[in-house]
Amino acid sequence: MTLDRTFMIPSKHPLTVGPNVPAVMGIVNLTPDSFSDGGQLPTVAAAVAHALGLERDGAAILDLGAESSRPGAEAVSADEEMRRLLPVLEELRPQTQVPISVDTTKAEVAAAALERGADWINDITALRADPELSRVAAEHGAPVVLMHMQGLPATMQAAPSYDDVVAEVVDSLEERLGAAVAAGIPAEHVLVDPGIGFGKRLEHNTGLLLGLARLRRLGRPVVLGVSRKSFLGELLTGDRLEPPSAERDVATVAAMAVGHAAGVCVHRVHNVRYARDALRTLTGIGRLEG
Repeated sequence: MTLDRTFMIPSKHPLTVGPNVPAVMGIVNLTPDSFSDGGQLPTVAAAVAHALGLERDGAAILDLGAESSRPGAEAVSADEEMRRLLPVLEELRPQTQVPISVDTTKAEVAAAALERGADWINDITALRADPELSRVAAEHGAPVVLMHMQGLPATMQAAPSYDDVVAEVVDSLEERLGAAVAAGIPAEHVLVDPGIGFGKRLEHNTGLLLGLARLRRLGRPVVLGVSRKSFLGELLTGDRLEPPSAERDVATVAAMAVGHAAGVCVHRVHNVRYARDALRTLTGIGRLEG
């Protein structure tokens, strides 16, 4: 992936992204227990208002998640996930023209969401958890974000281990990209995410940030989710006495800048306005340098 390459992500609400036209994906957590803002959107009206506020702030994609994937999180049933997700999606879809991504690992949830107007599937297991999810994505023509994760949310931070974290993540994502294509998902529908914070210690996360450019060999747009994650708290304090997640937005922007320089196309964040302003500044400087 050259730094001037752009990708058109096809869907009912198509989006063009690239290192020089980076997009902000705004996080809409519909869970009671997400690590940063779980429980803050207790009603459909509150969730829809938050999502539309993120769009006004500059979100080009809205990512709705109804099952927490924080370290130690336990899985919820498809029925519970849909109970949280679908009323918000049904209310939100007529009010926005930006792509809506659904953060799920379950084919049943993804199918119900796509039928109600969602555009993308964002799967933290890279289509491993539910074999039927590949079929659902292929049948609906839905773009899919394939994320790397070592282990599962409930146990992933117990003892993550790598010999070469960047090489292993790139190889894993290459294999999952091949599996997605073999299942009938066109390569141009796939985005890749190195999974910062998912089964990775501080040194793994920083190593991945510094090695992000090696993901270019996959030829697909890179999604980066560093927003408010605990490794940023460790970097801020030098130990495990981390500041609250909401106080990590400046650190998030600093990590995003590293990702932007490496060619990241989509930045998944909580504070969309900060991300938007940072990316406008970085791309503006790049144009002046050019």
